[in-house]
Amino acid sequence: MKYSIIVPVFNRPDEVDELLQSLTTQTFKDFEVIIVEDGSSKPCKDVCNRYADVLTLHYYDKDNSGPGQSRNYGAERANGEWLIILDSDVVLPETYLQSLPPTPSHRGGAATGTPSQEVSPKGGDLEGAAAFGGPDTAHPDFTPIQKAIGKKKNNGKALDKFYPRSFNMGIRRDVYLQLGGFSKMRFGEDIDFSYRIVEAGYNPQLIPEAWVWHKRRTDFRKFWRQVYNSGIARINLEKRHPGTLKLVHLLPTVFTLGVVFCCLAALVCFMLATFSSNSFTLGMVGIGVLAPLLLYSLIICTDSAIQNKNLKVGLLSIPAAFVQLMGYGFGFIESWWKRCVLKKDEFQAFEKNFYK
Repeated sequence: MKYSIIVPVFNRPDEVDELLQSLTTQTFKDFEVIIVEDGSSKPCKDVCNRYADVLTLHYYDKDNSGPGQSRNYGAERANGEWLIILDSDVVLPETYLQSLPPTPSHRGGAATGTPSQEVSPKGGDLEGAAAFGGPDTAHPDFTPIQKAIGKKKNNGKALDKFYPRSFNMGIRRDVYLQLGGFSKMRFGEDIDFSYRIVEAGYNPQLIPEAWVWHKRRTDFRKFWRQVYNSGIARINLEKRHPGTLKLVHLLPTVFTLGVVFCCLAALVCFMLATFSSNSFTLGMVGIGVLAPLLLYSLIICTDSAIQNKNLKVGLLSIPAAFVQLMGYGFGFIESWWKRCVLKKDEFQAFEKNFYK
């Protein structure tokens, strides 16, 4: 067995249906699918049963423990040489597996569906590699909110190194087991795992052709929670991996503080204007304070509307951008306060379950 595709699931039967449907169309066939139901109240067992005759599919139901531990549960039961970790909210193009670079057992293989060196020429060679990942993008049929939230071909490239993310990650099974899989971190467990892969001396490969359609979140409330957790994770990751906190990770917090300052300053100006003889001047000062935010919103809207050829998506991209940056910023501030000021450990500071 070449690939084991592992998907943790929590109350997402409709998403699993779309993912499994996309797996039935793969042009490369040497793979199994492992669905790990993580204590869901809306299980996807019936959905999986519908695909039992067309996919080599294994369904497991377990108590809730979070996505990282559910991936480990699946990895322990996998048979593939490579483990491919996917989120339940992705859909694969039919050439996803075919686009992966050939390994020695792929090369010139005679088995049906086994790609040769000529079939997959772009992505290099996975011989000697330990891990890989690919980008994500929005599907044309996604809702306007999903398109506004989604990023165009986000590849996870950070400065000089590539760190695969759990929505689209592949790793040799022996390396996965050697590293002990995902840790028990509640937030950022996939970045932690990628850091540990690199710290162990491996160099994950970015494969641009191995992209997925990624729904991310379906509304702004869920998106806020997601990016808030990412902000929390950044401090926790720095505690586990000193030196990984970069200037770029501070920018959302700077943006958040800037927005708060501008809004408060403008509010003060408008309130003073109602009781002052210089109301026009104070009102113009208030508008001037808000001008950078208005300009930023205009740029975001214009760029997104042009990329998506849709003005509605462009307008929705304005709140999406503010939610993304400020959600992360406030999560970062909370984590900094609890971990660095109050000196709480990771699990004392954040006792809630990942999903709650």
